[in-house]
Amino acid sequence: MTEGSLVSARLLVFRVGTLACAVDVDQVREILPRLPTTRIPGAPPVVAGLVNVRGTLVTVVEGWRALGLPPLSPSPSPDEAVTGSTLILEMGKGKGEETGNGGGGEARKLIGFTVDEVMDMLASAETTLEDRKGLPGVDPTLVRAVGRRNGELFIVLDVAALLGPILNFVRSER
Repeated sequence: MTEGSLVSARLLVFRVGTLACAVDVDQVREILPRLPTTRIPGAPPVVAGLVNVRGTLVTVVEGWRALGLPPLSPSPSPDEAVTGSTLILEMGKGKGEETGNGGGGEARKLIGFTVDEVMDMLASAETTLEDRKGLPGVDPTLVRAVGRRNGELFIVLDVAALLGPILNFVRSER
């Protein structure tokens, strides 16, 4: 990570299991209550399934599985309400899309990511962001930076590194 690459970033901070994470707000299309999914036959366990978001089918990824974490609690019984939220993230913003000229950039893809709790939105000026060194238990290739919020450490996820391979697998299976 280069110095200043996240200086103007606004971050959405959330919890997956016991791990506090963040993503750039610009990548978050919306935050929805945890939605029931339709399982995709043959999909890897990290894929919870598909949801219909206003007519668009969106693949949903289990956040704790994608990050290699243990589940926060045992599987809920069918009559137990599912808690948490589903973040609808935009991936693949291609060059040229920002100006609207479609200059050959890759189309945006939507992907859902389940989280246990949405905690805060921060401007990076409100927090100290450091390089991704020395993170026990977290794959460093999935982390852009480490920050601190109210004395608690959080990781800024590299969404493309975390979810890109899953999205590519699901697209190739359809």
